[in-house]
Amino acid sequence: MSEQDIEMTNPTNNETTLDPERQQQARVYARIQRRLTFVDLAIGLVYLLLWLALGWSLALKNWLTTFTTNEWLLVAMYTIIFGGILVVINLPLSYYEGYVLPHRFGLATQNLHGWIIDQLKAGAVGGVLGLLVLEIIYAVLRAFPETWWLWAAGILLLFNVILANLAPVLLFPLFYKFQPLGAEYADLEKRLLQLAEKVKTRVSGVYKFDMSQRTKAANAALTGLGNTRRIILGDTLLGEFTTDEIEVVLAHELGHQVHKDIPIGILIQSGITLVGFYLASLALSRGATALGFSGPADIAALPLLLLIFGAYGLVTMPLTNAYMRWRERQADQFALQTTGNGAAFASAMTRLANQNLARVDPPSWEEFLFHSHPALQKRIAMAQAFQKPAESDQPY
Repeated sequence: MSEQDIEMTNPTNNETTLDPERQQQARVYARIQRRLTFVDLAIGLVYLLLWLALGWSLALKNWLTTFTTNEWLLVAMYTIIFGGILVVINLPLSYYEGYVLPHRFGLATQNLHGWIIDQLKAGAVGGVLGLLVLEIIYAVLRAFPETWWLWAAGILLLFNVILANLAPVLLFPLFYKFQPLGAEYADLEKRLLQLAEKVKTRVSGVYKFDMSQRTKAANAALTGLGNTRRIILGDTLLGEFTTDEIEVVLAHELGHQVHKDIPIGILIQSGITLVGFYLASLALSRGATALGFSGPADIAALPLLLLIFGAYGLVTMPLTNAYMRWRERQADQFALQTTGNGAAFASAMTRLANQNLARVDPPSWEEFLFHSHPALQKRIAMAQAFQKPAESDQPY
């Protein structure tokens, strides 16, 4: 990086430039991550097929019934064994992807002990929540064999709403330490709260969290629903971004709130899930019998159910991502119109690309299939082309 580039990335400046060396690293990093994604998908597919083709699933279920015939216990015991084996198989890939690779590219700051602790926490939380979801699905499968898909989708909708509300106060603090901004950032806090008030969005406060304990990447968000909605800013963002840039990043997040993207997104995702459950009910009814299971509610058919959901998820992912990119563009436009600061938005996106090692120009096919946000290059270009509207034309 040249002396000029070093000066331009100083947070006291209002603009920044893309670092060509960082972009070259970002392309390599993105390519490796993409390949690892395909490897992970292939491992999961082969694992599920082997359990079905070699009869391991039925054998495990039959062995477990020698200990208990309680359906709730069978689901729990089967899931723990089935999922635990996959976790062990994936350990080398998880270690390389989650620890080795970020350190290799200079993104990670966490030591191995801390990373292992985080993995254990994530595994415990994900395992409990995942098991809860499966117990619900199989309970309604047993109780309502014809309409289980409808009940399961409805219950998961309620589950997602509760989780979105509680995550900021129950789940996030398991991994990060949250603190009020305090006197050091009193002016910034006042500015952000005024912005939230300007767009008629109530928040419970502004907090910083210790991202620097794990990564050099920066992030910010507006999390929670109702009385748990709060602004959270990574300390890596506070240390590297200007006040104008932080404001415009938050304005983007507020745009999602104003447009009601979170509740609408939950409803849309629930609709997609409902269709998925219905298709799964059709496929599971036919497939379970053909493969020798006692019926759709047989826990031994879980690998088949996961295969169906996996295939459905891959098919719908490009459509879901296209919708999300559209909503992200709407939030970008809201941020530009609300702050009137295209220069700060462009510099914030550029700084994110440099700091987070994010490729600004992914291939079109990759963006279409995998990206939930528009390419940074497009977002930067939109901000650079932005013309501040007249006072009477501004939305707020």
